[in-house]
Amino acid sequence: MTPPRILVVDDEPDLEALISQKFRRRVREGELDLLFAHDGKHALEVLEENPKIDIVLSDINMPRMDGLTLLDRLSEMETDLQTVMVSAYGDMNNIRAAMNRGAFDFVTKPIEFEDLDRTIAKTLEHLELLRQLRTARDKAEQARLTLSRYFSPTVVETLSRDPEAIEAKGERRVATFLFTDLADFTQLVESSDSDLIVEILNEYLDGMTRTIFSHGGTVMKIIGDAIQVIFGAPVDDPEHAAHAVACALALDEFAQGFQKKLLDRGIALGDTRIGVNSGDAIIGNFGGKSYFDYTAYGDAVNTAARLEQANKTIGTRICTSESVAKGIDNFSGRPIGRLLLKGKTQAVTCYEPLSEALVDTDQVRDYKAAYELLEASDPKARQSFAALLAECEDDPLILFHLGRLLAGETGADIEAVG
Repeated sequence: MTPPRILVVDDEPDLEALISQKFRRRVREGELDLLFAHDGKHALEVLEENPKIDIVLSDINMPRMDGLTLLDRLSEMETDLQTVMVSAYGDMNNIRAAMNRGAFDFVTKPIEFEDLDRTIAKTLEHLELLRQLRTARDKAEQARLTLSRYFSPTVVETLSRDPEAIEAKGERRVATFLFTDLADFTQLVESSDSDLIVEILNEYLDGMTRTIFSHGGTVMKIIGDAIQVIFGAPVDDPEHAAHAVACALALDEFAQGFQKKLLDRGIALGDTRIGVNSGDAIIGNFGGKSYFDYTAYGDAVNTAARLEQANKTIGTRICTSESVAKGIDNFSGRPIGRLLLKGKTQAVTCYEPLSEALVDTDQVRDYKAAYELLEASDPKARQSFAALLAECEDDPLILFHLGRLLAGETGADIEAVG
């Protein structure tokens, strides 16, 4: 262990000899290391050559550069060294000025070595505490930076105040789960330069996670281009369903803009598909102390993943369950149907969320009217969807339902998707 290093700054040659004699045993036994300088300028030169100095013991009245000026220069340096000033007894004006400029303590001349011993010990104790606090702060900041990769700023702040919230434990609670996936990205990877793929994926994931965090979501996992998100944990959020849907719409807006940006460069990027579901799950930090994996398990989580995949069949980009719609006052969206998802025995009533501005359009009102006919197995449903497609030929959900009707299917029950 490196012994504490003290730089003594004084223009009196006798003082160097006295201090060397006083501390010779401690220096010989490796308990202390002493360096000397004759004035402030010389001290700065010694510090430049020996940056790891713990205490500067400096006289105030010296030629070339006095102790107060040296103190000012030391305060400009990025170092945690502490300064003890030496002044004539009764020179309170200079002592007060030194303390105001950041000196930790002072001793008076003629120096009483017992007092100097106590002052050095106290200064070293203070310095050690200061370094421990700085280490703790740095670790806390590193932990905060790590958390910020997974959690929104609000959640990070909460977890910083309550570290026990991320201990290795789980709890059953109701939350909303959001899954995303980028269509056809594997084909793009196989046909493109690796540097381009890294550039695209990094920019895409950065934009997606920023959007998630801005809506209070917690990233559970990123697997390739797919993202798994939770709303309502680890911090309680009564509006988790509403925040998840708002996030889904914002993610869709970002993804569509990013897709167009790449298309302008001649790069074809697939749609981002999003599934959202609310329900009961076991949520917590799994993996113990050596591995951090904040995640969720349960049917509600699996259903969100299935809904994301269902978009591929029905043509939508966002698919939410009825449990999500029921968790939001005045939910804005249009019904998709009752989807029998793979691995499930009961159908899930699903919706495509829309912005409030789109809900009041003639297109959505006409769709809802046609859907009512579909749900009632009314033969007029086929004509209504055909008329809608003539007006909205780029609407994949209208095309999906019309295709079902033309194939002889009726009703709003949709078999085996996702």
